[in-house]
Amino acid sequence: MAISNSHYILCVTIAILVIVVQNSRSAYSRHHDDGTRKGIRLRNGLLSNMSRIEFSEEQFMKWVNFVGNLNHSMFKAAKNKLFASYTLHVDNNPALGDFTSIQDAIDSLPSINLVRVLIKVHAGLYTEKVSIPQLKWFITIEGAGADKTIVQYGDTAQTPGSNGRPLGTYGSATFAVNSPYFIAKNITFKNTTPVPAPGAIGKQAVAFRISADTAAFYGCSFLGAQDTLYDHMGRHYYKDCYIEGSVDFIFGNALSLFEGCHVHAIAQNMGAVTAQGRSSMLEDTGFSFVNCKVTGSGALYLGRAWGPFSRVVFAYTYMDNIIIPKGWYNWGDPNRELTVFYGQYKCTGAGASFAGRVSWSRELTDDEAKPFLSLSFVDGTEWINL
Repeated sequence: MAISNSHYILCVTIAILVIVVQNSRSAYSRHHDDGTRKGIRLRNGLLSNMSRIEFSEEQFMKWVNFVGNLNHSMFKAAKNKLFASYTLHVDNNPALGDFTSIQDAIDSLPSINLVRVLIKVHAGLYTEKVSIPQLKWFITIEGAGADKTIVQYGDTAQTPGSNGRPLGTYGSATFAVNSPYFIAKNITFKNTTPVPAPGAIGKQAVAFRISADTAAFYGCSFLGAQDTLYDHMGRHYYKDCYIEGSVDFIFGNALSLFEGCHVHAIAQNMGAVTAQGRSSMLEDTGFSFVNCKVTGSGALYLGRAWGPFSRVVFAYTYMDNIIIPKGWYNWGDPNRELTVFYGQYKCTGAGASFAGRVSWSRELTDDEAKPFLSLSFVDGTEWINL
C-alpha cells in the first residue's frame, strides 16, 4: 500500500522527536529532584541547560500542530448511518413497550446489525447490566430525559463474576458498549456503589464503558464514584453531558471531545477528574474539554498521568475553587513529566489560575490550542450530525 506524503512526513517527524525526547529524558531523569531542571554534562563535555528542554518542548508543540491538521492515522474513515430503519420501545410496563429491559431489546437484534436502530427507553428506573456486543452496530439509545430514564447497577471491580473471579474494573460497568456508531441521548447511566473510603481496594465501579469507535452522547448523565466513565478506546463526542464521580472518574485511552459538559466531583478528600491512558507518542488519543464546567467537593486534580504520554486539555472551562493549585499529578513517576501533555486555554473561575500549576503543564497559545477546540479533534465531520 502506498504511503501518503503527509504520513511519511509524520513518521520522519516522530522519529526525530523520539530521539530528542529520549536524549532529554535520560539526561533529565538522572538529575530531577524537586521540580527544577538542572544543567548536566553530556558525553562530549558540553553543558546542557534549560535551552535544550525548551527546544524539545518547542519541537513537540510543532508536532502537535502538525498532527492537528491531519486525519487521525490510527482510525479508519467513518461511515455513519444517522437515520433509524426502525424503532423499538422499552417500558417497565409490558403493555406500553416492546420489551421491559434494555438488554432484551438489544438481544432481539440480528447478531450482525448493519442498520440504524432506535431504542426508545421510556421514563423509569431500569436496574440491569447492559452489554452491546461488537457486531451490533448503529444502535441509538434514547431516554425520556436524563432525570427521567435511569439505568443502574451496583457492581465493583471486586464483585464475583459468573466464573467466581472478580469482575475487574472493565467488567464492573453498568452499561458497556463494544460496537461502533453508538449514540445515546437524554438518559442516565449510574453505578450505585457509594463513594469508597480513601485507599479502599477493589472499589472501582464503572457506570458506563465505551470500547468502540465513533460514539456520541447528547444530554446524558454518568453517575458514580471511582472510575465513573470508562472512556476506553475509539473516537467519542460528549455534548451537554453531566459526569459525576470522585477519583479518576473520566479515564481511559480514547480520543474524546467533551463540549459543554458539567463535571462534578463528590470526592470526600482528594480526587481527580481524569486519568488519561495514552501510552505512546504514536497514539492519536487524548481528552479535550471545551466550554465545560468543573464543580464539586474535596480537593481535585484536573488529571493524573495514568499513561506516560497522557494528553488532556481544558479550554474555555470554568473551574471552581476545588482545583488543587498544582493542577496535575505525575502518578508518582517524575519521568512522565517529560512526556505528558497537559494544557489550559482561556479557562475561568477560582480554580483556573495558572500561577500555581506544575511546571510541566502548559498555558496554551492560540495556535497550540486550535487542534483541540473543534469536532476535527475527533474527525467529527465524518460521523457526527449536530
